Amino acid sequence: MATESNAIPKIIVVGGGAGGLELATKLGRKLGKKGKAEITLVDSKQTHIWKPLLHEVAAGTLDSHQDEIEYLSQAMNSGFRFRLGRMDSLDREHKTITLAATCNAEGMEIIPRRHFDYDYLVIAVGSISHDFGITGVAEHCLFLDTTAQAELFQAQLLETYLRAHTQGRPVDTGQLDIAIVGAGATGVELSAQLHEVSHLLSAYGLDEVHPADVHISIIEAANRVLPGLPEKLSTATEVELGKLGVNLLTNERVVEVTADAIKTESGKVIPAAIKVWAAGIKAPLFLAELGLETNRINQLRVNQTLQTTLDDDIYAIGDCAACAWQGHEGNVPPRAQAAHQMASLVYKSIARRMIGKSIPDYHYHDHGSLVSLGNYSTVGNMMGNLSKGSLMIEGFLARMMYLSLYKMHQVALFGLFRVGMLSLSHLFRRSVHPKIKLH
Repeated sequence: MATESNAIPKIIVVGGGAGGLELATKLGRKLGKKGKAEITLVDSKQTHIWKPLLHEVAAGTLDSHQDEIEYLSQAMNSGFRFRLGRMDSLDREHKTITLAATCNAEGMEIIPRRHFDYDYLVIAVGSISHDFGITGVAEHCLFLDTTAQAELFQAQLLETYLRAHTQGRPVDTGQLDIAIVGAGATGVELSAQLHEVSHLLSAYGLDEVHPADVHISIIEAANRVLPGLPEKLSTATEVELGKLGVNLLTNERVVEVTADAIKTESGKVIPAAIKVWAAGIKAPLFLAELGLETNRINQLRVNQTLQTTLDDDIYAIGDCAACAWQGHEGNVPPRAQAAHQMASLVYKSIARRMIGKSIPDYHYHDHGSLVSLGNYSTVGNMMGNLSKGSLMIEGFLARMMYLSLYKMHQVALFGLFRVGMLSLSHLFRRSVHPKIKLH
């Protein structure tokens, strides 16, 4: 470690997603507040929202401004510093990262280019959608990688409804059709939320538009929905989506997206006024330009300790890390539970290294998967280890366990007492706020 003997270590966490914010919070509370280390969190946005909630923000069933966390406030309360900016380069020899200049909407520079020294660096920048270079995706599809993108989707959805409601004639064929490419958890959960929204908007007075006017399709290249999860879970989910009237198109690989339709390899043309791309992920491109080892989707390759393969003082966690899943083929899947487990391990690793102790290896424990279909159903499987099988759960129990995942994230950030108060506050808000964001 390059730190002078009379200086405290500098720890920088880049990325304030689920894993990054939990790690910075724990480091701040355990080390930063006690003066044992200087903790800095870097993110290009000023607020955090749990990424698995973005489909609810997009549908309007969750108001991001009520559930987002201000990084500056969390930093003040938790013993770390927050720096707004986007990392764009790394100097491993001098152990320095560089943040690009930050500009406002008019292009005026408000924060200059800056450099920060580190002793330990943790990269937790998550993932973005992978369009696989397919023609028209970038131009004509909406994405759900960030809060801003989810809010853009919600705004366009509401505008489409308002236009149809006030046009003075019946809804045109396809005018309210929504096509979602990708039948992973995001695509499936979004389809159920959108089905719910079609009924809520009618109840709130947009009754010139009938729920039956809204046609939702999911297009998936694999032979079933939720292809990365157990087949029993896929089957149960397909049954529930069928009840909601969602049109499932499996074994259909998208080859082109136009302004008003999606085309597949088999020759199908799916008309859609709103098109959403949720068909794969990749890590941000800048990671492949840092001089560290990456894979074909820009993820940083790490050892079982979560240290990058070329530099022991640089860690990677969450969706941007390519970590082998011991005992299984491939890498640890990009899930919130993996990011949470990685954050916990890296905290232990850094704390132990600071006092000269050995560090642990990371072993991913798959506790199962839960898929929420809005207020209609929740299905999932719970397990301790895939090799030991799993238990399918549905209905109320599955819904409660799904909600508990977010509560666990909140507890990691705020502690039990504050989460209890937040939960009570949320119950009171629900009694006076509409069930859907209407602006």
